[in-house]
Amino acid sequence: MDTPTVSSSTTTELLAGWGGTAPSAATVRRPTTVDELAAAVDDAPDRGVIARGLGRCYGDEAQNAGGVVIDATGVSGILELDLAQGTCTAAAGTSLDDLMRWLVPLGWFVPVTPGTRFVTVGGAIANDIHGKNHHKGGSWCNHVSAMTMRLATGETVRITPATHPELFWATAGGLGLTGVILDATFDLSPIETSRLLVDTDRTPDLDTTLALMDEGDDRYPYSVAWIDLMKTGPAMGRSILGRGSFAPLDALPPKDRTPSRARAFAPKTRATFPSLAPNGLINPLTVAAFNELWYRKAPKQRRDELQSITTFFHPLDMVDLWNRVYGPIGFLQWQFVLPFGEEAALRRIVEALCHEGCTSFLAVLKRFGAANPGHLSFPLPGWTLALDIPAGPTSLARLIDQLDEEVVAAGGRVYLAKDSRVRPELLDAMYPRLGEWRAVRADIDPDAVLQSDLARRLGL
Repeated sequence: MDTPTVSSSTTTELLAGWGGTAPSAATVRRPTTVDELAAAVDDAPDRGVIARGLGRCYGDEAQNAGGVVIDATGVSGILELDLAQGTCTAAAGTSLDDLMRWLVPLGWFVPVTPGTRFVTVGGAIANDIHGKNHHKGGSWCNHVSAMTMRLATGETVRITPATHPELFWATAGGLGLTGVILDATFDLSPIETSRLLVDTDRTPDLDTTLALMDEGDDRYPYSVAWIDLMKTGPAMGRSILGRGSFAPLDALPPKDRTPSRARAFAPKTRATFPSLAPNGLINPLTVAAFNELWYRKAPKQRRDELQSITTFFHPLDMVDLWNRVYGPIGFLQWQFVLPFGEEAALRRIVEALCHEGCTSFLAVLKRFGAANPGHLSFPLPGWTLALDIPAGPTSLARLIDQLDEEVVAAGGRVYLAKDSRVRPELLDAMYPRLGEWRAVRADIDPDAVLQSDLARRLGL
């Protein structure tokens, strides 16, 4: 939600996350050069400053009520591209959408992509984003070799995991609170084509889904399962499991094997969701009907289906402003991870959600691989479930609060990049290295110049 009231370069705006809840007003500055971006940090008012990318954080991470929000998207572009080494240096405001449009035709892909292309390089670091390949490739910051930051002290530093390990890993998933990222250098993944070979399995229940993923995920670079959270009884947790890898050239039809066709990538939105959607469109009846249709239309088993990057990774990007489906009241996204060995807790949580009639048409399950050293990085080896929930129902909100306790008891945590409601007293248990992170932040930003609504809400 953006409502300009002053000018194009410095405005007063009402900002919200992608979930559309808890908007707050801030002064928004839109630098177009690195120097202007750095100056916006240096000129922070008493209420502090926070950087913002494309606004796809679900909650209040990129909001700063009464302070300054820096829209970093005007400082974008590839600064250096080393195809011999497979590395790219890009400005922090560069979107993954732009990166893919430039790189895919050259035979390269970003190391990690979430479920949307519309995130920036700076946002990818601040949230240490993950995707369908975490079980094999880790999260975004696993692939970052260096980054340039503007600190609250007015110093510009170039940091690497070797030269500044504590600051680097405090910044990885650090919610933008350790400094403003100016640019970053990261690895790329070589690809022969812009298509994927995808295997699909329709499973009858949660146990079958977990068994298939546990047994076979390591054979695929990418894996994700959609789960029906409206179905109870023997069909609880029924899923559609999709796993794939980038297709080699000889897997394409002969007519598509020329470089221009094999690596073509020019995705377009097919529709824009209208702005007048009413509250309540997402309800038990509509979600149950959608889930039934979605489940039934999937094949019981299909192998080596050619799919585009957009179809496999970013289907929701085909509908611009799809978040409007929830109406003015908005929605929250709840994502948690449980360690391997806590499958019983996962089943209890899924069962509780199903019995509540969880009105989420988008619930996805993935397997995480090894964690990186990031103090606040979300992934750990285990199972992660993410679901969208309309903001209205109080019974479901109370249930999620209770389930947070179950997550903590099982040694898990929630993803702060998507959070809008977790209780701050749970953070120390969820993130055992939170004290180390606070120490780094206190050292480099003792006056808490870097500030956000989320930071104040959680006492960070």
